[in-house]
Amino acid sequence: MIPNIILPGYLAGSMDYKGLQKSLENFGSKAITVPLKWWEWLPTVGGRSIAPILLKLDQTVKEVCREFNVDRVNLIAHSAGGWVARIYLGEIPYYSKVWGANPQVARLITLGTPHRSKEPWAAPNLDFVNNNYPDAFHQNVEHICVAGKAVFGERKLGSWLAYSSYELTCGVGNTWGDGIIPIESAHLVGAENLILEGANHSPKSGLWYGSPELLPDWAKYLKSS
Repeated sequence: MIPNIILPGYLAGSMDYKGLQKSLENFGSKAITVPLKWWEWLPTVGGRSIAPILLKLDQTVKEVCREFNVDRVNLIAHSAGGWVARIYLGEIPYYSKVWGANPQVARLITLGTPHRSKEPWAAPNLDFVNNNYPDAFHQNVEHICVAGKAVFGERKLGSWLAYSSYELTCGVGNTWGDGIIPIESAHLVGAENLILEGANHSPKSGLWYGSPELLPDWAKYLKSS
């Protein structure tokens, strides 16, 4: 069985994913979370280089490969972690460093990742990803992109945040998503694209991608390892 590495989302630390890690292990899939503290994202704010996150991810991949005596891992990336992982797979220099990790990754599962966004502060990194590695670019890596359908964005109490976030991300507020990321931004052409009914964006928001009720819908792809 290929081990699984969880990459946290933007401004999130590894402690936020202890529940997901436990649920995966209960499902029969060994999981390790990249040991990030939330403040380690701060140097990346405003579209700056995410190299510090890539370095922690790379260190974790190498440690896991040594510990389990394997040459490949699965990456399970939440939110912005999904496009960070796509940079990690690629062969084009990113701030002068080539990561080129796609031979070490069997599959990439993204949970509520804004693979495309109209947010200006996201443009420097997302443009790099989508210009160099459009869609499910690396054919040797299985891509599974999971979107949540929990909140319809409307300009009213209870769904105003979703409306604003969707509008910032895809340009349309009146659409479905996980409360933060609209469905259309979370999918990639050429990937196995899933929609989870009721899945909210954050591990702190109740029912979300990593909840035991929803996890089997995407974790089943790990069983083919």
